[in-house]
Amino acid sequence: MDATPALLETVEHETGASPRWTVLWLHGLGADGHDFAPLVPELVRRGWPALRFVFPHAPVRPVTINNGVRMRAWYDIRNFSADELGGGDRADSAGVLESVMQVEALLAREAARGIPPERVVLAGFSQGGAIALSAGLRRAQPLAGIVALSTYLPMAPQAAQFAQHGALRQPVFMAHGSADPVVPTRAGEHSAQVLRALGVDVEWHAYPMGHSVCAEEIRDLGDWLGRRFAAPAADAG
Repeated sequence: MDATPALLETVEHETGASPRWTVLWLHGLGADGHDFAPLVPELVRRGWPALRFVFPHAPVRPVTINNGVRMRAWYDIRNFSADELGGGDRADSAGVLESVMQVEALLAREAARGIPPERVVLAGFSQGGAIALSAGLRRAQPLAGIVALSTYLPMAPQAAQFAQHGALRQPVFMAHGSADPVVPTRAGEHSAQVLRALGVDVEWHAYPMGHSVCAEEIRDLGDWLGRRFAAPAADAG
């Protein structure tokens, strides 16, 4: 595997001059970096520091469950097994690790642009959320926090083996639809339990919706993000 992957193309939005925080947001299967960009004005609140939102485009690859059709995906989904609950081989582990390295390259670019890891929030929806959790747990230097929406932790049974000590200090916001037909709610709940067993501070929310986002969820996420931006790291650097 290439130790220095090429940087993914991104869509970027800055909420003010000279942003001091970054929100790196990963889209879901078959979408692209434009998918969550319209969410920025709904999420951002008065009084927050200037933020840089970075929305990368996942690579295009064949996806087994979609008859091998090529689409933007963070990893291949091989079947509808119980991988999201810790068993089976639903997620392509090599693809997950490849995407983790691509996320690390983007985090390194943010550091080079003056925004250190402690002022970066890594977020993702569905497949993107799975990568956010996977990448976050493998970090020796913790981020400001991780946001995982309508998703699960791939390779959960091995979490204690690949989780870095520093990563366990990262707060996590998880949210899920109670009627999600794509990633069952129990999958997200199980992943939250795995993270908590490792000592991670997980804030969990469930909403009466399917595989999507809702206004109440964005409000709760805004509350959680506001607490991150008010932390001592906001005054660092």
